[in-house]
Amino acid sequence: MAECHPVGFQWVMEAQERGAKVIHVDPRFTRTSAMADLHVPIRPGTDIAFLGGIINYILEHDRWFPEYVNAYTNAATIISDDFRDTEDLDGVFSGLDTESCSYDITSWQYKGMEAQAAAGKREAGATGEQAHGAHGSGGLEGGEPPEVDHTLQHPNCVFQLLRKHYRRYTPEIVEETCGIPRDVFLEVAESLCANSGRERTAAFVYSVGWTQHTVGVQYIRTAAIIQLLLGNIGRPGGGIMALRGHASIQGSTDIPTLFNILPGYLPMPHPHAHQDHATYVELNSPRTGYWGKMDTYITSLLKAWWPNASEQNDYCFDYLPRITGDHSTYNTMLGMLDGKVEGFFVLGENPAVGSSNSKLQRLAMSKLKWLVVRDFQEIESASFWHDAPEIETGELKTEDIATEVFFMPAAAHTEKDGSFTNTQRLLQWHHQAVEPQGDCRSELWFMYHLGRKIREKLGARDDPKDRAVLDLRWDYPTHGEIEEPSAEAVLKEVNGWDADGRPLSSYTELKADGSTACGCWIYCGCYADGVNQAARRKPGEAQSWVAPEWGWAWPANRRILYNRASADPGGKPWSERKKYVWWDADEGRWTGADVPDFKQDKPPGYVPPEGANAEDALRGDEPFIMQADGRGWLFVPSGLTDGPFPTHYEPHESPVRNPLYDQQANPARERFPRAENRYNPSAGAPGANVFPYVMTTYRLTEHHTAGGMSRSLPYLAELQPEMFCEVSPELARERKLEHGGWATIVSSRTAIEARVMVTDRIPPLRVQGRVLHQVGLPYHWGQRGLSTGDSANDLFPIALDPNVHIQEVKAATCDIRPGRRPRGPQLLRLVDDYRRRAGA
Repeated sequence: MAECHPVGFQWVMEAQERGAKVIHVDPRFTRTSAMADLHVPIRPGTDIAFLGGIINYILEHDRWFPEYVNAYTNAATIISDDFRDTEDLDGVFSGLDTESCSYDITSWQYKGMEAQAAAGKREAGATGEQAHGAHGSGGLEGGEPPEVDHTLQHPNCVFQLLRKHYRRYTPEIVEETCGIPRDVFLEVAESLCANSGRERTAAFVYSVGWTQHTVGVQYIRTAAIIQLLLGNIGRPGGGIMALRGHASIQGSTDIPTLFNILPGYLPMPHPHAHQDHATYVELNSPRTGYWGKMDTYITSLLKAWWPNASEQNDYCFDYLPRITGDHSTYNTMLGMLDGKVEGFFVLGENPAVGSSNSKLQRLAMSKLKWLVVRDFQEIESASFWHDAPEIETGELKTEDIATEVFFMPAAAHTEKDGSFTNTQRLLQWHHQAVEPQGDCRSELWFMYHLGRKIREKLGARDDPKDRAVLDLRWDYPTHGEIEEPSAEAVLKEVNGWDADGRPLSSYTELKADGSTACGCWIYCGCYADGVNQAARRKPGEAQSWVAPEWGWAWPANRRILYNRASADPGGKPWSERKKYVWWDADEGRWTGADVPDFKQDKPPGYVPPEGANAEDALRGDEPFIMQADGRGWLFVPSGLTDGPFPTHYEPHESPVRNPLYDQQANPARERFPRAENRYNPSAGAPGANVFPYVMTTYRLTEHHTAGGMSRSLPYLAELQPEMFCEVSPELARERKLEHGGWATIVSSRTAIEARVMVTDRIPPLRVQGRVLHQVGLPYHWGQRGLSTGDSANDLFPIALDPNVHIQEVKAATCDIRPGRRPRGPQLLRLVDDYRRRAGA
């Protein structure tokens, strides 16, 4: 966090000064480690074993928060008799189809009923690729609440299944798997327990180090289990914070750049399951919880996009595109390579350097008919056709590349109005400081005027299939000489309005009859009372410690989600010291320091009447209002594709055998074996010793992501002038590497070169009785800019998490050798020799 998010780390330092204990778990000793009370080196790709060990410690030593767990989690819920755990099946769960490498989740259900994903049955009627992208957690089918045992003794209740699942995750297994000494692990586990409970809370902070794995989603799930067991969800000082690499990455998932969701995490419709608006609503509306209001969310969204949406034309539901499978970025690139994709927009990213197996990305773009790149300077994705490494090796020839590249200069955020939505769901408005120079334009300008020109061209055709574009709301006012669209007008549309055009104040005001329009239901209220709430900047000393008048947080300006859980089932704070929201019996409402994340007038003793729906079907002591059972899920019966409990699997490429199960890696991980995406063999397979070392990627403070924004800036390029690799003194001696000299790092994809940094910051670990070495690689370099170098991402394969299709670039295998890499065709011969010896 200090290395990659230094501004945010200020608050960690202030907390530490007030007595907070800071523990940093990372393969490398970084700026964060230097400031932490304890640094815990860990082998990349083993965090579930580490966190699972903490779960086992909590349960075995009775350090969990029993009143919280029994009341607010699904610990007491009985699971189907047909369910079989990894302990029963040596590393896999019941329902695995070994041919398709996917799970039938029928046996994972609550006993006697179906628990569907939060956004409903969005994959209903779809199989195989069409089922990709299920997300969330929520709905219950069957009418009655699930069977429970609040004594937590039933052998098939979640609590007992959890205890059974993690029983073998002992301190000894953690040491053997992660390389973390037993005493260090126990210090972490005890510190976390000691700082949790009624009077204290503890928080987890993670970044892409947890996401970029073939089990990345399950990493975060494991942390959520710990936090639920310790009572650290919905309470001040608790929770799990996901740090983001950009100021508005949260915003780009809320109002998404993702293929499988609509704004506000509504599911994209499928062509077979969702034939019309009514079917979509039916399949995505659990009977209980706030997802039960799906009809109001989707109808208001359609009305915001198409002013003519009405009951008579099915609210223009047919205008929405349908997804027929996995259309994520890596599948798109593979389709490009196979000639199935003709054109591509690259906006604020750089796949030629920043994506896994960057070489494949460049080869894929060479197959396009056209490519549009918008950036501050000519990045590698715009210049690959004449300066990619494959030009030097002869794999690509400029004269043979037919891709027509349109390079469009972009404006910086200081050159436009707009909002950021940061990691805590906080919208903050930024005002334009200067005009963009020359032809530089904002993304808003580009998209608006591109849409305007497309509509002009389509309008001359009078073809019925163009109506979806022609009927779009596309009347944003513009200003200035360059006709910049009004960003505030867009925010107004995102917020929404009622039938009289008045701004809405909350998503609870949305209607299902087409009388309200709202571009993103969770953002409803960000323009309440006609005021740009995101632009508020009231000083901290002039308001409460929660600072509700600094920006605006979705939903409803709540600063902590599920904060009803900060009070006990009767509505009283768990402790006076940690009081946050509570039930005021005299006023008949929830009150406190924050906006209550609960229906404000629902008393703690509320029992739903017969036939109640949506939020009215939740009891007054069920705080997790987006879950249909109102509880935090220790066990996930639906919504994840690779298991109801997080399970330790080795990375797709690993020099270590899985010490817990015969199943080596996540059986549901996404693999794409092909000539352009070869895989290194893992431990136990022939040729694994050819790639004996672990490699992992990371960021540097001085550079930004793929380097397009920083390698061209003199001061930053001077601070970190060359691509380098970090190795321990022991590895340097073993492979004859010299500090400041050159090394060649090899995988079965390619080989790159880097300057050698010999340092104790990346220590060797003792794993399964042997010393395991690690190679650290920053991923900021490419061929363009003032500071150039080989791209670390060239080395990594495309192997993906099956839930969110993210790449595994935090853990893979490699070899490292002294000296610079060969040039031209000799590089190909070197890599071919490694492939031959490894059988890749």
